[in-house]
Amino acid sequence: MIAEVFFVSIIAGFVGSLLGIGGGLIVIPFLSIVFKFNMHQSAAAGLVSVIATSSGAASAYVKDRLTHLRIGMFLQLATVIGGVLGAILSGFLPAKVLSLIFGILLLYNSFLMIKNRKSDEKPQPSSLQISKWAKKLKLYGSYFDKIQNKEIEYSAQNITGGFLMMTLAGILSGLLGIGSGIFKVLALDTIMKLPFKVSTATSNFMMGVTALASISIYLARGDIVYDACGAVAVGVLVGSAIGARLMPYIKSKYLRTAFALILIYTSIEMIRKGLF
Repeated sequence: MIAEVFFVSIIAGFVGSLLGIGGGLIVIPFLSIVFKFNMHQSAAAGLVSVIATSSGAASAYVKDRLTHLRIGMFLQLATVIGGVLGAILSGFLPAKVLSLIFGILLLYNSFLMIKNRKSDEKPQPSSLQISKWAKKLKLYGSYFDKIQNKEIEYSAQNITGGFLMMTLAGILSGLLGIGSGIFKVLALDTIMKLPFKVSTATSNFMMGVTALASISIYLARGDIVYDACGAVAVGVLVGSAIGARLMPYIKSKYLRTAFALILIYTSIEMIRKGLF
């Protein structure tokens, strides 16, 4: 079992670092469907994969100026509070309910991601519009896009909506063990209107702290399967380091499409698991 978990975790780390989802999106269904772990044990391993992905990818993205540290720190408070609340609530909800919640949310958001897959390729306005709060909090920045060979400027929009969405993302992290990376990316990308690469990189930076806040609850309940979690941690760390080095050279629209396809597949599997 350990070898299989290790190799799947490498893939999870690679995909997770590219898309900002932490690896739990792959690890959780794999452990629950293939090895018949219960949902809480799978969620705990998913949180381990999230922490490892964040550790392996965050430094590379900061170096490439893809991660916006100030935005990440501003939103981190909401996700940590939500993460602790979600982990506590998970003890009162049956596994089928968790699977159903997970699947429905992913299926809906996958269509939003497909709809917006070309937004990063639209011409940038000649003068960047920065809102009053974005200016006060310095929630704007730029990065050099190696595909387009030019500097991309951006500014966070709808800051209140993004903050509320991050609270929900933290709750879902604690409930489902996914590090809330998928919901963080969706909030940063679709609500706050950041470039997709900035969204995924900033999500990678944030999600490790959120997962760390949640995993203590699972540890206290005895949901940690140590040999499986060890294999997950090492495999995801290797995969995420590879993904972080390749991401700047991949077009955003391809990353969006891959993100949406993974969401659709996983949502269908988890809805099926919740219903039958």
